[in-house]
Amino acid sequence: MIGAGYTTMSTEFEADSPSGHIEGLTLRTYNPKTRQWSLYWASSRDGILAEPQVGQFRDGVGEFYAQDKIDGKSVFVRYVWSKITANSVHFEQAFSVDGGKTWDVNWISDMKREPGASANASAAAEARPASTISSAQDGQHDFDPLLGSWKYDLQRRSNPLTGSTTWVDLSGTGVCYRLWDGRAQLDTILVNGEGEHIEGLTLRLYSPKSHEWRLYWANSKDGVVVVPQIGQFNNGHGEFYAQDTLNDRSIFVKFDWTGLTAASPHFEQSFSADGGKTWEVNWITNQTRQARSR
Repeated sequence: MIGAGYTTMSTEFEADSPSGHIEGLTLRTYNPKTRQWSLYWASSRDGILAEPQVGQFRDGVGEFYAQDKIDGKSVFVRYVWSKITANSVHFEQAFSVDGGKTWDVNWISDMKREPGASANASAAAEARPASTISSAQDGQHDFDPLLGSWKYDLQRRSNPLTGSTTWVDLSGTGVCYRLWDGRAQLDTILVNGEGEHIEGLTLRLYSPKSHEWRLYWANSKDGVVVVPQIGQFNNGHGEFYAQDTLNDRSIFVKFDWTGLTAASPHFEQSFSADGGKTWEVNWITNQTRQARSR
């Protein structure tokens, strides 16, 4: 479990079957306004976060729904979590092709906590040693230098793309956790300043096919994971792009990472309203590594 008050959780999954090896993760985010959870699934095969299952718990049973396509045909998907105890839980996935009138269960898993495992295994996940990087560097360990605990100094421009020159200074802490043996990361941040409070996370997923990273951001205010920034590193410089909207206007968004192996990694977010011809920086962070508290 990761996140203040457990409003955000990440679970890794790995199993072997006659049809092959499965490695994935579920990112769960909570919306305090709707009191619903969004469950996002990703597989290590493509590093893409699927559309979320949305729902909530009633009387100890959680039901979460989404619409998807199988072989080009629209289906409803249902997740059901039940029989939850301190050491075990039951899960079922089912599909419906008739608008939810009938359901066909296609995935069942019963989970038991391993002996000696803590309910909060984040420290172990962070401390796990990285895999040996192959001589043919393909980018899957580019973000490894960010693992661990950090102090953040953040500057945020008020009202981007309006000509504003007002900046807000915030500071706080964050922790970056290893997932999938380094081929994915969950990076958390909690900062305050000048009457503002930001608590968020970035889930980074690596695609072994395209050698690109997808960076998914979520804010604790609504628990919604936004469209991913997609890109890669070249000579230590990482650029990641996406299309989004700001005040109902279509814009481009750029994430810019430099100095990951330096004492203070540097990050900037920029917006463009002219198709990438010009960019306005609106978010700057510098990080300083923190020693783990004992």
